[in-house]
Amino acid sequence: MKKNYYLFNPGRLSRKDNTLKFSPSPVDGQEVSPRYLPVEEVDSLYVYGALDANSSLYNFLGKHDVAVHFFDYYENYTGSFAPKKVLLSGKMLVAQTQLYLNDTKRLDLAQRCLDGAAHNMLKNLQYYDRRDKDMEPFITPMKALQEEIWHSKNIKSLMGVEGNIRKHYYDAFNLIINDHVMGIRTKQPPLNIVNSLISFGNMMCYSECLRSIMKTQLEPTISFLHEPGDRRYSLSLDLSEIFKPLLVDRVIFKMLNKRVLQERDFDLYMNRVVMKDAGKKKFVAAIEKRMTETIKHRQLQRSVSYKHLIKLECYKLQKHILGIQTYEPFKMWW
Repeated sequence: MKKNYYLFNPGRLSRKDNTLKFSPSPVDGQEVSPRYLPVEEVDSLYVYGALDANSSLYNFLGKHDVAVHFFDYYENYTGSFAPKKVLLSGKMLVAQTQLYLNDTKRLDLAQRCLDGAAHNMLKNLQYYDRRDKDMEPFITPMKALQEEIWHSKNIKSLMGVEGNIRKHYYDAFNLIINDHVMGIRTKQPPLNIVNSLISFGNMMCYSECLRSIMKTQLEPTISFLHEPGDRRYSLSLDLSEIFKPLLVDRVIFKMLNKRVLQERDFDLYMNRVVMKDAGKKKFVAAIEKRMTETIKHRQLQRSVSYKHLIKLECYKLQKHILGIQTYEPFKMWW
């Protein structure tokens, strides 16, 4: 299986024969040994430091179907280099556009996505409720709001329901996480450690969803729950809503409660919190490990990784859009 690689240090990425060579910038005037990455084993590169590369390198990456995702110093996702899309389908593009333009069908699909996301958020709270954390004050209103999803008359009201569900869900974090306060959700910039981890993890989930979408015939800029806009792959936002509770939030709870991540792993400023490189490496390793964990798929009757589940979700969306099979979002059952 191909793997994701993360480049935290600044340096130069180049082609060396038929593999990749990453030469980190000198540290304290000392040269650092280059690292070689067999291109056949690379699925995506996540770049957090300054990267020096040329068009020849990107041509090489494109031929080997390697995507590159870029993040700025403050861990904000800034863009991606995506290899040429080979699974082009005019039929899919037309069908996806027609579904978006049909208010009834768009609302129905958006409701299904949000229902899946709400279900997975509730599963997280129920998990901690069984471990003597009193989650009922959050679970009860969230279940009521989950019912409201199906009574929404338009996308705007549906997004309002989504916001209320998330508010209760994030309020519960204050009880789940032992030594850190969640407070209100702050994104730009994140104002405490928990918000910083949520932003960083969500960006990883978003990038992984985009990567899976790009491997299918789906058009990533046409979404249903989130409003399509300029310069963003909004279908990734729809898809990541379903998987964030499973892939990101569970990892955050575990790492903070087991004190794998502590205050020393973060830079605390007056108006933002940023993870240090050592913290990023620990968090990225935990998310990657989570992606490779497997479950016994109920329909396929075989073990599949969480990472592969995202791609299966893309296939289900395709079938729904083409009118082959009604979309049912992935819902945790454990």
